[in-house]
Amino acid sequence: MRRADICLYLGPADRAELQALLSNRNTPRKLGWRAAIVLATAEGQGTIEIMRRTGLSKQTVWRWQERYHDEGVPGLNRDKTRPSGEPPLPREVRLRVIAKTVQETPFNATHWSRATMSEAVGISPSSVGRIS
Repeated sequence: MRRADICLYLGPADRAELQALLSNRNTPRKLGWRAAIVLATAEGQGTIEIMRRTGLSKQTVWRWQERYHDEGVPGLNRDKTRPSGEPPLPREVRLRVIAKTVQETPFNATHWSRATMSEAVGISPSSVGRIS
């Protein structure tokens, strides 16, 4: 993936907010990096120079430049959600767990725990917690 360096214009309010993030010792490190990327881009620094200054990869620099371009400063404040590393449970397994929860109680207990449900259905306890 290749692209020409991006040019960003920062209004006075955005510039002040980003500089305040950099100067505040309580700013989370990743938010400080993001602010530094945007400020350096607005100063006319190229991708290679920003990578050198921040120690971040080209893809990371591009990601936050584009995020600022698309969403402004609020876009820098949040991470995108990532899909779970585990594949979703099949529908029939989810339905079996729900049916057991609603229609049955475990032997010698008043309710299902993750451990007892996972044993009864044959899935891991962490999978039981992902049923919704």
